[in-house]
Amino acid sequence: MKKYLIGLMLVASPLMSWGANEELRFGVDPTYPPFESKRPDGSLTGFDIELGESLCSELQRRCVWVENAFDGMVSALKGRKFDGILSALSITEARKAEIAFSNTLYDTPARLVAPEGSPLQPTAESLRGKRIGVQQGSVFEVYAKRMWGLKGVEVVPYQSSDLTYSDLINGRLDAAFDDAIAVSEGLLKKPAGKGFGYAGEVVKSPEIFGPGTGIGLRKSDTALAGEINQALERLHRNGTYERIASKYFDFDISPK
Repeated sequence: MKKYLIGLMLVASPLMSWGANEELRFGVDPTYPPFESKRPDGSLTGFDIELGESLCSELQRRCVWVENAFDGMVSALKGRKFDGILSALSITEARKAEIAFSNTLYDTPARLVAPEGSPLQPTAESLRGKRIGVQQGSVFEVYAKRMWGLKGVEVVPYQSSDLTYSDLINGRLDAAFDDAIAVSEGLLKKPAGKGFGYAGEVVKSPEIFGPGTGIGLRKSDTALAGEINQALERLHRNGTYERIASKYFDFDISPK
């Protein structure tokens, strides 16, 4: 994640269509299964990776994946280290002030995870005096700090969800707050996650979590945004999106 793949800078006018066979560089933080992670051999895998490769195929481009820490994604995009962010990036008003987004890719719920049998609920009253882990730079950090952090809850940011879950397993956290699917795949379905489960109900906040996730793009790249949205529509129509999603998820994550 700390390594950066620096490739040829391809600068396109927003009024021009991107040509076939060009590179399309996506920024990704591969520490967030099942959306993006690394196999033992170092290759990338996950829903976002397969979706991105399918989008590139539709656009007749070659996908290049540029690894970047999640909390530095927006600044790296604006600095032209890559052409788009495809890494479980939630569409929020704060981010929309800086960058543009594709149409929504998917929408998944936010959940608190804690040791099984824990009485904790995702409320400030229940979590007061507790240590709650979140991924640094995520909407979960924003929510936790805004809704809980000012009311006696210690919100602890981590560079990745894996580090968050590790400290939860080792008793250094009382709970973690993250995407429900990431929690399931990154913790609950693994042997180390035995004895942990969701605590309380789904947490909803349209203002903070937004309508779901999208591909982050520079505001000037209007032509690229249009082409990506058209390609995404084709992937929905021809069944590719559903086929990829069914490999990773047990329920419908498509935007409503």
